[in-house]
Amino acid sequence: MTSEFSRTFIPHQFKQPWLVSLVLVVLLSIWLGLGAGHAEEALPNKSIEIPLAKVSFQTFMSSPTYKTIELYGRTAPDRHARLGAEIAGKIVKLNVRKGDKVKAGQAIAQIDKGDLEIQLERASALYRLKQKEFKAAQSLKKRGLQGEIAYTTAEASLTEAKAMKSNAELALKNTKITSPFSGVVQELLVELGDFVGVGDPVAGVIDLDPLVIEADVSERHIQHLQVDQSASVRLLGRNEVEGSLRYISRISSTSTNTFPIEIEIANAQGFLPAGVSAEVTLSLESQDAIKITPAMLALDEAGNLGVKTLVLKEDKPIVKFVEIQLVKAEQDGVWLTGLGQQVDIITVGQGFVRDGDSVVAVEQQLTPEPEPSTMTDN
Repeated sequence: MTSEFSRTFIPHQFKQPWLVSLVLVVLLSIWLGLGAGHAEEALPNKSIEIPLAKVSFQTFMSSPTYKTIELYGRTAPDRHARLGAEIAGKIVKLNVRKGDKVKAGQAIAQIDKGDLEIQLERASALYRLKQKEFKAAQSLKKRGLQGEIAYTTAEASLTEAKAMKSNAELALKNTKITSPFSGVVQELLVELGDFVGVGDPVAGVIDLDPLVIEADVSERHIQHLQVDQSASVRLLGRNEVEGSLRYISRISSTSTNTFPIEIEIANAQGFLPAGVSAEVTLSLESQDAIKITPAMLALDEAGNLGVKTLVLKEDKPIVKFVEIQLVKAEQDGVWLTGLGQQVDIITVGQGFVRDGDSVVAVEQQLTPEPEPSTMTDN
């Protein structure tokens, strides 16, 4: 009876096992699809919001400043005279020692006068005689008692006697070697008793007031310098002193393409020596620049140096990277150009934002410096 029921009520297709499995798979897929649709309807349609980075900024205003260059040079005397003998003779007296300070016209060494004083007396006597002869010839000529030739001969004799007297005076004067200016005896090349000929070196005198710093400037900067402009000079182991640019060469060195310059500084007491190293700072053209601390500097993805600033876009602060140019560096900051007259610079959090990012910007409040306390005696 069971077999008859199967043949009568169960369709022939469902008697195949694979067909039954296919039906079950289709029904399961429909059920899963309906469940996913209801789940999507049950979930609210919300996007995930990423919080904006928070940064602090300061507003900076530009001010005129000078671009500077730093040079290295050496100190040198203002003047250096090498004194030589102008007459031959023996050194009979030395009035100074090497390193002594001397005044202009002060005697340094004395050469033996020999018979120069007697020669001067003879030349002076001859000169007086020729003066009288000339006056007599002049008087006779006025009265018509003297011819033109005799008068001219007397005049020539007077001139010759005057020249002999001047030469004797000059020779006697040259026996004393004197300093041409106030300074220091840097060299003393003779000893007592030495014989010197005409032109032989005797001594060297240097003038250290003012003291001169010799340096070289590149061809890129020479056109921005002017004579008499101020300069800052730092000598080795000493504080900075103010100087003045006194000389600019108009021809460059063929080996270095640099232009020699000279800066002078006061050295009235002569404490600063010549031949020591010196650092010179000179100002170039004036530029509008902004001073910031080095901590505010940043690099972009290409490695360019700049700062991260804030600009408003649709009333929202946006990070903008701006390349800068360094004007000069100081101990407490650097001066930069390329930022305009006013700019908002990110001071805190610049390392966590990039160019084009939207941020939450808060102006940084500067902490006022505390006023010094006043102490009173009770």
